[in-house]
Amino acid sequence: MNTQSPFYWWVQQAQSLASQLQPPKWLIQEAQQRAVLLINHVLMQEPEACQRLRRVAGQKVQVRWRQFSFQVVFTPAGLVDIGDPLQSAHLVLQVAETSPWVLAQSLVNGQKPPIHIEGDVQLAAEINWLIDHVRWDLEEDLARLIGDAPAHAIGQVMRQLAQALRQWLVRPGTKAPTQTGGQAGWV
Repeated sequence: MNTQSPFYWWVQQAQSLASQLQPPKWLIQEAQQRAVLLINHVLMQEPEACQRLRRVAGQKVQVRWRQFSFQVVFTPAGLVDIGDPLQSAHLVLQVAETSPWVLAQSLVNGQKPPIHIEGDVQLAAEINWLIDHVRWDLEEDLARLIGDAPAHAIGQVMRQLAQALRQWLVRPGTKAPTQTGGQAGWV
């Protein structure tokens, strides 16, 4: 017997409200600036990633999800900067999943969300390589600030919390993944 969740109505109302609310423009710009800083921090720790991005310097990628849009341009240094949203992008990545809940579930389970791709195929291949090979070593960054032992302890707690969250979010009849990864051929 297939029954509906008792929270279905609440989830629908929350999604409806979220689709009507628009954060202020300054908040979106600030979040994009912080995202660029984080992306560049991670890229600078991976020399091969920077080298690959130098080859596509000047090209623009736009990521869209629902009413939100974020455009970046690759710099000659192999990093990213915020792109002008009025200029056309060489590659547009449209996240197909509109539900934040389902999107969060798939990301927590280590799956890549479904993406519609328009534009430069070679640039899409470079982005896919970055997604598959570049990882942020948060524990290493914490170790620089607070030392190795406390950073390792915090990292262990975070991994346990992530595993508990994965097990909680996994749908009945499916199995939680043992490691993060993605589906081949996403981009």
